Amino acid sequence: MDAQLIAFIGIAAGMVALPGADFTVVVRNALASRSAGVATALGVAGGLLVHTALAVAGLAAVLVTLPVLFRTVQLLGGAYVLYLGISALCAARRRTTGGAGGAEGEPAGQGIVRALRQGFLTNALNPKAPVLFLSLLPQFVPDGQPPLPRTLLLAMIVVLLALIWFPAVALMVDRLGRWLRRPRTARAIEGGSGAALTGLGLVLVSGPLLH
Repeated sequence: MDAQLIAFIGIAAGMVALPGADFTVVVRNALASRSAGVATALGVAGGLLVHTALAVAGLAAVLVTLPVLFRTVQLLGGAYVLYLGISALCAARRRTTGGAGGAEGEPAGQGIVRALRQGFLTNALNPKAPVLFLSLLPQFVPDGQPPLPRTLLLAMIVVLLALIWFPAVALMVDRLGRWLRRPRTARAIEGGSGAALTGLGLVLVSGPLLH
């Protein structure tokens, strides 16, 4: 394995593990159940596959260079993250008033599909992802090598890291579930994740990003 590839793996691992909307949604859904957390994690990886395909096809460059298209994706992503944040805050409030939090009572299959969809949309509608792919990946394509195979390899490494990290987070949350699901703790986590997602959504909706 060449030194550039090792360096890229280290940087990509740090990027994947950096707390953000993906991490927050995985933790929140993992509190509901292990299967919901893992499904959310797989959805996040599926969203990364979209960005991988765009980067390899060169479409991510089009997205970044067209401000109107970029802003449209940004607004969609911000609105969806904002919706998730407000939903989490409402769930935390229901816990405070004694109501059921989250999606309790929902059939298991529907809950897993819902979690998978949340993870996918949270990542796929993230406007920062194509910018990061475009700014980072070309730096690790050695001179003289065909860019397409190398870019595909680097992009798939990011997806693989996500497939390792986010399910691990979901399983860790489930492992600590007895403590994390205590009413007071669960309410604090629900409220904290709701506030974080609402803040991220407002940032995306309120103004241009990296433009």
